Parts: sequence; structure tokens; C-alpha cells
Amino acid sequence: MILVRYVLAPGTRFHTTIAILRHADNEMEPANDKQYGDDTPAIRVRDLVFRRGDRTILDGISMDIPRGSIVAFMGPSGVGKTTILRLISGQLRPDSGTVEVNGRVVSTMSDKELHHFRRDIGVLLQDGALFTDLTVFENIATPVREHTRLPEPLIRRLVMSKLNAVGLGGIEGKMPHELSGGMARRVAFARAVVLDPAIMLYDEPMTGLDPIAVSTIRTLMRETNDSLGLTSIVVTHNVGQMRKLVDYCYIIASAKIAGEGPPEELSASTEPSVNQFMNGRVEGPIPFHYQPPGAPWGLLD
Repeated sequence: MILVRYVLAPGTRFHTTIAILRHADNEMEPANDKQYGDDTPAIRVRDLVFRRGDRTILDGISMDIPRGSIVAFMGPSGVGKTTILRLISGQLRPDSGTVEVNGRVVSTMSDKELHHFRRDIGVLLQDGALFTDLTVFENIATPVREHTRLPEPLIRRLVMSKLNAVGLGGIEGKMPHELSGGMARRVAFARAVVLDPAIMLYDEPMTGLDPIAVSTIRTLMRETNDSLGLTSIVVTHNVGQMRKLVDYCYIIASAKIAGEGPPEELSASTEPSVNQFMNGRVEGPIPFHYQPPGAPWGLLD
């Protein structure tokens, strides 16, 4: 028998699936069954190096992501922010160094282990990445069907609880092309959290949205993180929105961490590349012109 237990997170709209337990057929392992101390980082990165051909994208990156926090990766386009997300989720393997998630080294996992591991990670991309030929309901139900053997009545309860949580109850029969950009992003958000992942990865989640939709997504991100005890990483260029959302920032530049700290501290940083990025200055070490691979910053200055 499969047991599914729902609770209402205090002070929020979010119902959370606390347990989806597998029985004797061993088809599915319980997610989030290991307890960790609050002082144990959810994600630990050490001496991470990643290259594409002759180009070094990341060169000796190290960081600890505290459990329960929202952390931003920021910096110029093309410096490897999204690459770090893909290394965390196991889509890429590093040339050297390690990424540990809940104490497990991601690069040493087998394909089967990665499949189970990814069930515990939610991902929201900037375009939402909804399946265009599936209804809203089927989009959200897809990861549930992929990772569980829940009966259809329970799948429906789970999907509808997430749709209601993002304020879109009643649109389950619509197709993605019938939705506004903000609605589509909220549907993608509901799909990302439908299995109550321990970790959320956001890649430019507010890009292309109007101010109301941006505020809605930002509120959902903070509320979900706090009520369900998630650990979230956000890749973004939106400095203003991050000041209102995240607990800590890493600025990536020139394949390394150029600066780190709370957003308000980074805005006052005297480190040239950090100050230039956080305050949107044209002049500084981050070049306006295209730099050929291997060329030092400032080559065309």
C-alpha cells in the first residue's frame, strides 16, 4: 500500500506531500528521509573546475549553500552560472573538484542513482519549458507519474493542490498556448514543486514577466522556500529583485567567485567587478566588447 500524507504548512497556501512511501515492490524510495543538522550545508562545492574545449568556464569554485536559504548566482552573461546549476543536478560532470548534495558526491552517482536523486530537485527555467501538447494538468502530473505509482485520484488531488497554491485552480484543462506569460510561469512553478523537492534551482525565473507577475513569482519563491524548508539557488541578472528575495549572493566573474555576501553588502563592495555589476556601471573590468576565448578582460579597452 502507498501512503500519502498531506499537511497544510502553517500560514501558507501550500499543501505538502510529506511522505510517499514505497512498500515491498521497492519501486520508489522515500524522498527526504534522511535528517541533517541545520549547520550541515545542503550543497557543498569544492575546488570545482569545468572546461569546454580550451576554455575554462569555472576555475576552482568553492562554496557552501546553507540548508533552508535562498542563494543567488549573479554575474555577467556567459560566466558559468547556469553551468553550476547543471553540475549540481548531475547534468554535467566536472573536470575536477566535487559537488556534494546532502552529503552525496553527484559526479559519482550511477544513472539509476541520478534518476532518484533528481526527483528531489525542482527546476524552474526562464521560459517555463511546458510541454506544448499537454494540458496544464498533464504538465504538472508528468513528474508524479514518472517517479511514483500513485493512483489517479491521488495524482489529481496532488496536482490540484499545487495549482490552487499558485492561484490557478480551474485552469487545469487549458493548453500552454492559452496562458499568459505569468500564468505559464506559475504552472511551471507548480510542476517544479509537485513532489516537494528538498532543493529548488531557478534559472532566470523572472525574465520576460511584467512587474505584477515578477512580484507574484518572487512571493511564491520565498513563501515556498520558508514553508517547506527548501534550499533554493537562483541564477539571475535582476539585482533589484534579488535584494528583495535572497539571503546571500555569489558574484561569478572570470571563472572565479569575485565576491560573496548579503545583497546589501555586495552593493557597497569596492571590488571593481562586483561594484560594476551590482550598480550597473558601464565602466569597469567587465568588458562591453566581445572577448575572444583566452583573452584577458580589458583587451579592447
